[in-house]
Amino acid sequence: MGRGPLADDGAAGRVLIPRRFNGPPTSANGGYASGLIARYIPGPAEVSLRAPPPLDTALELVRTADGGLQLLHRDLVVAEGRPAEPPDVEPPVRPTVAQAREALRRHPWREARHPYSDCYVCGPGRHDGLGLHFGDLAGHPSMTAALLIADATIPHDEHGLLPEIAWAALDCPSYVPAMWEADTLSLLARMHAELLEPIPLGEPIVATGWLLSAEGRKHYTASALLAADGRLLARAKHLWVMPRAAAG
Repeated sequence: MGRGPLADDGAAGRVLIPRRFNGPPTSANGGYASGLIARYIPGPAEVSLRAPPPLDTALELVRTADGGLQLLHRDLVVAEGRPAEPPDVEPPVRPTVAQAREALRRHPWREARHPYSDCYVCGPGRHDGLGLHFGDLAGHPSMTAALLIADATIPHDEHGLLPEIAWAALDCPSYVPAMWEADTLSLLARMHAELLEPIPLGEPIVATGWLLSAEGRKHYTASALLAADGRLLARAKHLWVMPRAAAG
């Protein structure tokens, strides 16, 4: 990570999240917004989302005294990021490309509309997104798998996918079956990720997610991006929270 210019005087500059990169209909994909902050933090990073990141809106990135960053909308703190140790997670199994392709057929909102049906990363209603239509992994019903083959329309540089796109790809597959089977919406609250290798264009990349634990309205999950040979390219831990109203 750590790509792009960053001032040292407290102001990191202004950013805008284009409407294309939505998660819910009116706010940004949580992984994308987190990765936008993480690209300015060398090495692994942890980002906490404090409010839905607005789309097509001027936001400000500001350094904090402890070396972290805040994403601000006027006086509202939208998200906060900081350097972190590598996330201590490894996929329980490493799905093959064929297994990931097969799981796509069981995407939970493939047929019925859902608040995430038009998500840039996983929404089946999108023809300009990443196409990570994750489904449960055959033989491992608590895990997800999906397949990513990024083309030149996906934001990238000479190294591969931009960090915010890699973080977005780590986001949605961590929405594990235990969450969608509850039939209530959960929102990403925190993401802790590490990019180990560049994510290349044109090559099949397996995305997988799994449940770590659950506590009341909270689900702790993990995810990984794998090369076709099973090599670990990126990994993340997540906190998803069900809004109180949804929990009843």
